Amino acid sequence: MFAKFRRSDDLPPPAALPAEAARAVPRPAPGKAEPPEGRKRRERLQEIKVELHRTLLETLNLAALQTASEQDLRQEIQSIAGETLERMGVAVTREERAQLGQDLYDEVKGLGPLEALLRDDSVTDILVNGSRQVWVERFGRLELTDAAFHDDRHLLRIIDRIVSAVGRRVDESNPCVDARLPDGSRFNAMIPPIAVDGPLVSIRKFRRDRLSMADLVRFGTLTEEMAAYLRAAVATRLNIVVSGGTGSGKTTTLNALSAFIGGAERILTIEDTAELQLQQAHVGRMESRPPNVEGRGAVTQRDCLRNALRMRPDRIIVGETRGDEVIDMLQAMNTGHDGSMTTLHANGARDAASRLENMVALAGLEIPTRAIRAQIASAVQVIVQVSRLPDGTRRMTSITEVTGIEGEVIAMQEVFRFQRTGTGAEGRVLGHFAATGLRSHFAERFRVWGHGLPSPDPAARG
Repeated sequence: MFAKFRRSDDLPPPAALPAEAARAVPRPAPGKAEPPEGRKRRERLQEIKVELHRTLLETLNLAALQTASEQDLRQEIQSIAGETLERMGVAVTREERAQLGQDLYDEVKGLGPLEALLRDDSVTDILVNGSRQVWVERFGRLELTDAAFHDDRHLLRIIDRIVSAVGRRVDESNPCVDARLPDGSRFNAMIPPIAVDGPLVSIRKFRRDRLSMADLVRFGTLTEEMAAYLRAAVATRLNIVVSGGTGSGKTTTLNALSAFIGGAERILTIEDTAELQLQQAHVGRMESRPPNVEGRGAVTQRDCLRNALRMRPDRIIVGETRGDEVIDMLQAMNTGHDGSMTTLHANGARDAASRLENMVALAGLEIPTRAIRAQIASAVQVIVQVSRLPDGTRRMTSITEVTGIEGEVIAMQEVFRFQRTGTGAEGRVLGHFAATGLRSHFAERFRVWGHGLPSPDPAARG
């Protein structure tokens, strides 16, 4: 029935494809001993998977698979697997047969052991430390999974499959790579010799449903009063920097903030790896590009940002400012592109301002320190600090206004903060949100633009 998917006898099996099984047989939970009969069964199923996968590679016509429908391919894989199991004289349960078919399909058309984790909506991050150790983050907590690769070569082939699909490369001369999966998830890999104990992979999964500010309020990330302030800040075109550590929710916050931008404005986004999910109709997206094998053809975020200034944007959103593009970003914020936004890595509002200052200095421009600080104070109006707390929860720990420069110091005032009060059961962080009681420096701007805010209440709690 599916003969068109079978290889003709005169075609040799492809040497470049893996001969190992799609994913490891489930292992016992950490800290629990595996019964001897369970270990033997798992090892036997692993041997069966290896043989089934080898048979598939020798049987399937890989060229025809490019046009095969998912249903046809699944049926053909099940057919070949059934014939092979019968020839081997192996008895498997219905559940084991179904899992074998799914694992083999994932290896042929997907990302092998990672496919099941990518389909799991409760997983937010996938972290691979070599071929035998795959961790995930669920609900803010890291846990070891039973997924594993056959060996490092298997993992390297999966990495190469991912990066080659988006026109990037990874090898000994270029051992680090950023890429984007078809669903938008952010992918990063580092291979030996830089990765000492085997290839390292991290995947930040792309949410199918974009979180709104109302969702963040419901999850306890911030309060309704803080959300109202941020709505006014975006609507009145204040320049905003979202700062925080890795995995703290900077991009999620930026996506939520962008929902407050009017639909009639032209927005240009610039990212190293495109992951922003703006819902406006008039959005132009740009993504930087690394150099090719010859070391040519690189397009940096700064190149994109310079070109964006010629494209009549109302607002510019830079996914993350991390290098000399900070100069053009600050100039854009100071020269008519009010309401622009970006993220950066920092531990607080003061650290964010210092980081901006350091990035300008590292760009090699000999500008007096006071001039750099004056530029930052003029360009940035609001710094939103987000943090991932020890218990895995994410909180908007501070909203700080930049009010100008006093002497050599950038003047700031905090209007909202998360006040941590202790630690509860199972390490849960206890605390509440509070307004500082200071009148917003931009209160008059909010009023004139029609976005009046309630009077600050120092006892406001979330």
